[in-house]
Amino acid sequence: QVQLVESGGGLVQAGESLRLSCAASRNTFIYNAMGWYRQAPGKQREVVASITTDGSTIYVDSVKGRFTISTDSAKNTMYLQMNSLKPEDTGVYYCNCLTGILRDSSSYYSRSWGQGTQVTVSS
Repeated sequence: QVQLVESGGGLVQAGESLRLSCAASRNTFIYNAMGWYRQAPGKQREVVASITTDGSTIYVDSVKGRFTISTDSAKNTMYLQMNSLKPEDTGVYYCNCLTGILRDSSSYYSRSWGQGTQVTVSS
């Protein structure tokens, strides 16, 4: 199995910044298109930023220019740099593959969701 552990969330004021980290137990980012998901209160999870194995990135319109997704394969870690945070960014953030299947160098696994990391932005 591949374990993904999110960290770096917190309570901040509008306009401040956070950097989220996603630590993987295997070489996940070499083999999977990955994304940061956000689940706002009372809403479904949605992808806010994604990155392919070739490094191409895409962002939902609401975070363009403020969020940056990146990976460090040597450290098996993915990051989400969040600047100029807004109250609308509040939610639980998860990292995961973009499909229902996640793979490492030799196996495929059904996607599962961890605890995520809470981001709360006050006005």
